[in-house]
Amino acid sequence: MRRGRLHRALVAALVLLGAGTAAGTAPAWASASSPAGAPAASAPRAEDASLSPGLLRAMRRDLGLTAPRARARLAAERTAAAQEPKAREAAGAAYGGSWFDARAQRLTVAVTPDASASAVRAVRATGALVRTVAHSARQLDAAKSRLDRLSAPRGVSGWHVDPAAGTVVVDVVRDRRSDNDVERFLSRARAAGPVTVHQVAAAARTYAAGTVGGDPYYTGNVRCSIGFSVYGGFVTAGHCGQPGAGVSGWDHSYVGTFQGSSFPDNDYAWVSVGSGWWTVPVVLGWGTVPDQLVRGSAEAPVGASVCRSGSTTHWHCGTVLARNETVNYSQGAVHQLTRASVCAEPGDSGGSFISGDQAQGVTSGGWGNCSSGGETWFQPVNEILGRYGLTLHTA
Repeated sequence: MRRGRLHRALVAALVLLGAGTAAGTAPAWASASSPAGAPAASAPRAEDASLSPGLLRAMRRDLGLTAPRARARLAAERTAAAQEPKAREAAGAAYGGSWFDARAQRLTVAVTPDASASAVRAVRATGALVRTVAHSARQLDAAKSRLDRLSAPRGVSGWHVDPAAGTVVVDVVRDRRSDNDVERFLSRARAAGPVTVHQVAAAARTYAAGTVGGDPYYTGNVRCSIGFSVYGGFVTAGHCGQPGAGVSGWDHSYVGTFQGSSFPDNDYAWVSVGSGWWTVPVVLGWGTVPDQLVRGSAEAPVGASVCRSGSTTHWHCGTVLARNETVNYSQGAVHQLTRASVCAEPGDSGGSFISGDQAQGVTSGGWGNCSSGGETWFQPVNEILGRYGLTLHTA
């Protein structure tokens, strides 16, 4: 989308704040809960300032929801996000994971058979549904950690805990399923704990792109998208640049420098800004929706709707599919990513994922495209804030 010079000068500041929501399906998928030391997530506001006609149209296009159903779902998801930490605490050691049930429009919390009656009552008192599962979240996380220590062949795309299924799901590229090295990996994976094999169409890849024009930022001949503004700069994907690398904006003027970057293992980075650039709590809507204000970073549960903005494919929506997923990119495995049913393409890397007005993460990678469909992984924003001691710029 082209803009007039004056409008683009204003948008340049918005982009720094997190105006590229999702940037291409990159190497890492899974997500994880915010690590210890991460800044506390801001609670969702009672009113939803993001329910613009454009957002409702995007949810109809990507999720098949009418405007009334989209409004009801967003309200239910805000409630679920607030209930989740309380329900997790109430379940204690019997906690088996949680997710948003789109049909019931409620949070579902899994507990193990040894959960006490008082714990179950406490979970239900939060308003969540309760389901009994065989394995606790701690047991499933331990099994996944054992897989994380294995070396995976390229035919294995990644793995994550699925609390609803009660297993660790290993994604295998369909046409590599019978490869000997894949079979050996699966044999070792099954020995590590409860495992289910899921076949996918293609391996994950990153979505940085060569300099082909369009918004927002460039590092050398690589174009990526800004994630979210923090005080002093913005966060983005680690595979977009190394510490010390200079960054230029949409007009190729100097913006700032990569101050920290990690990839693989993680896929996050932060860029300091200067030279007349500044940050604002906004995600670019690309004309599909109005530019979105960022009011916090409360983590949306699995099953909740999420939208992203990126410099190549602009604004698209989907749902959160999995957290804490390990993705096996060609450059190496990336851990603790979140997977979403949202498409992306090269140049979208580093862009913002947002749920309502709550920042979720920055685009890492994925598979597919926005013509035929695909899935994308993002690095949770609270983990990035905690790692670098940053503060999200909010409205």
